[in-house]
Amino acid sequence: MNKWYRFGLRVAIYALGLLSLAFSVVFSINSRLGVSPVNSFPYVFHRIILSRFPESTLTLGAGVTAFFCFYILLQILILRREFNPLNLFQILFSTLFGYFVNFARLVVGDFSLPGYAGQLCMLGISIFLIGLGLALYLNVRLVPMPAEGFLGAIVSRSRGRLELHRLKVLVDCLVVGTGAILSFVFIGDVYGIREGTVITAIMAGKALGWIQKPLLPWFQRLCSSPVSQKPSEDPGVYVGTEEQFAGQPARP
Repeated sequence: MNKWYRFGLRVAIYALGLLSLAFSVVFSINSRLGVSPVNSFPYVFHRIILSRFPESTLTLGAGVTAFFCFYILLQILILRREFNPLNLFQILFSTLFGYFVNFARLVVGDFSLPGYAGQLCMLGISIFLIGLGLALYLNVRLVPMPAEGFLGAIVSRSRGRLELHRLKVLVDCLVVGTGAILSFVFIGDVYGIREGTVITAIMAGKALGWIQKPLLPWFQRLCSSPVSQKPSEDPGVYVGTEEQFAGQPARP
């Protein structure tokens, strides 16, 4: 397979993974059981802006993009001279993801299933789409998305003193907690954070492990170097490659 054709295919698969993640955001919102930890703050921020400025045209996709760009800024501040300029491509993919979120909202609209069982079904679809999206975009080994890049920057700066999986739990709790507090202070209620947020945090990694297992041989052939599946505290959780979590983009 031609090198540049293969690289183009990897970019297309990466974008398809982002599209899957965008639809997962909308399905989790429509389930009304809570969004995933990484999207909880952008969703709350979007709700606060709309509650304070009803005529605002800020879209959820724009809010997500802005929050991801903040993650990129934090990476630059943490890594300083060690920051790889190629990781600025995260801005491009974050913007694309924001457009995908708006597109997914347009397609799905207000669709929801009745009853609590229907809400759980919507949440289950969201978790499946998260697993699929992560399996696609992580395993083609391009630039990390800002959330992973931010974690990777901290791990890299700590020179191995911090463990990725523990740091992720801490950051997720911090993001969810901050979103809940701001939601209560500015809106008077907690939006986007419910039992579904916890269920997603527990099950998304497992869904990723189940979905990517049959795809790994194909990804190994597609990528220029083998894809690794490292053990973690949970054998069903894929914790990525050193390149992805150190914030280093892969080469074509």
